[in-house]
Amino acid sequence: MNRVMRLAIGSVLVGLFVMALKLAAWQVTGSLALMSDALESLVNLATALAVIVALKVAKRPADDNHPYGHHKAEFFSAVLEGVLIVLAALFILREAWDGLFAPRAMDAPMLGMTISAVAGAINGVWAWLLIRDGRRHRSPALVADGKHLMTDVISSVGVLIGVALAVLTGWWVLDPAMAVLVALNILWSGWGVIKGSLSGLMDEAVSDTEQATIRAVIADAGRDGVALEAHDLRTRHAGPVTFIDFHLVVPGKTSVETAHAICDRIEAALHDALPDARVTIHVEPEHKAKDSGTLNLS
Repeated sequence: MNRVMRLAIGSVLVGLFVMALKLAAWQVTGSLALMSDALESLVNLATALAVIVALKVAKRPADDNHPYGHHKAEFFSAVLEGVLIVLAALFILREAWDGLFAPRAMDAPMLGMTISAVAGAINGVWAWLLIRDGRRHRSPALVADGKHLMTDVISSVGVLIGVALAVLTGWWVLDPAMAVLVALNILWSGWGVIKGSLSGLMDEAVSDTEQATIRAVIADAGRDGVALEAHDLRTRHAGPVTFIDFHLVVPGKTSVETAHAICDRIEAALHDALPDARVTIHVEPEHKAKDSGTLNLS
């Protein structure tokens, strides 16, 4: 079992523990905001399970029906998480709206806030770990799960502020009012997760930084005195995999064996820079050279 899958399973266990803590905080206080925070943890748990399913599908090898692999399954999981974040925010808004017109005092608020703070701290550490390792292993599902948990941390902080102000001032309406503000922030975060995942589903090119790395590697590995230029570079990403394809121009009299050796060298260099790269090179004779958008290799 690789680290990505271990983290995904860990998210389920952490989610169960944090949800139990938040439910306990709600039970001892009766706070509407703490109840909403606890219910949001159900979404965290559901999305953690969705990540495991997505990772299992994404690791399947290519087959006749999916010749490019199943890597995009992670993006579907990330989109689902974004949708669930938005739904959780809408539910909190509904509950908070009712609470604004019927505020009530809380029981044992200090104990409830302490329990909720512990749960938030656990979520914060785990969210940071998921985002860091998700980016390191190029797993959009883990990154989305981490960002989702981070919105839960922000939600918990907002809830604690609202509860504390309500206790200090006696204005119990601050409890649902803070829940409204937190829900709006969660809505914005959910849209961010959905937008980022849709870019992968739409075959968006890799980042400018990664594009520059790819171009530099091709230019360096292709300068052998034979290849003339590279053009029509295209990239896309799907989970941890980066797909790269471009046209390589060589003199018309170059043998197939020589052209193949050049391609092998460039592919090896790209794999060294991007271990999960999938490279396709189309070799062309010199009369196919272009005047713009090219990498001069001669």
